Amino acid sequence: MNFKSILPALAVAAAFVSTAHAQQPDAQKILEGARMSATLTKLDDGLNGNLRKGNINVPITLFLKGKDIQFQFSENKGPWRIFHMRIGDEDFNLFEIIEGKTVAFPADKIVQPVAGTDLTYEDLALRFFYWPNPQFEGQEDVGGEPCYKIRVNKPKGSAGRYETVYVWVHTKFGAFMRIRGHDKNGGLVKEFQVKDVMKVADNVWTLRTMQVATCDPNNEGRRLSITDMTFDAPKKVAPRGVR
Repeated sequence: MNFKSILPALAVAAAFVSTAHAQQPDAQKILEGARMSATLTKLDDGLNGNLRKGNINVPITLFLKGKDIQFQFSENKGPWRIFHMRIGDEDFNLFEIIEGKTVAFPADKIVQPVAGTDLTYEDLALRFFYWPNPQFEGQEDVGGEPCYKIRVNKPKGSAGRYETVYVWVHTKFGAFMRIRGHDKNGGLVKEFQVKDVMKVADNVWTLRTMQVATCDPNNEGRRLSITDMTFDAPKKVAPRGVR
């Protein structure tokens, strides 16, 4: 994977920052840069892709607009289900759009798998990128690439399975390289690993393939199953619901 000339870009489980810091980076600024990058607002046409796990193949579409995220998927060639997340400083409100009406999505269901894959609703909504008070943990290599390691903790009273999430961000290009979500006992629950990127415009790159693994937190994070998340080059696609 070649990261030369990569500029900020983002798609489901990838986040990018606009600059690298010569001194110890500010973890808050890294995550703010990730979610507020210019590319986030330029992908208005959406990203089309698929979730693949064994014989399961689920088409998905992502629309990213500032702090608002909309994702859509179709299970077993059925009607598209449409979800919208509105994000405040410490609020993560997830809604499903049903017959044109916006309905609050039950908090206890955000940990459920999407169409039998390894991604949950909170994974597709990227909720952990908006948790407050991130902490800088140091530097580590991921796949031979130098990365900043950032820790974020779930806000008190929030729903979701992850208690603590670690994010590795490339020290030079700012690209998200890996995410690991842990439960309240510190066990590894989920791992997201970027496998490939694609060029979508002059000097603009975004996610092509990411591998998402469900892990056994009681068995040293042993992998139980894997889903590949793959995106095509952006195309002009009209959203199916309210944006």
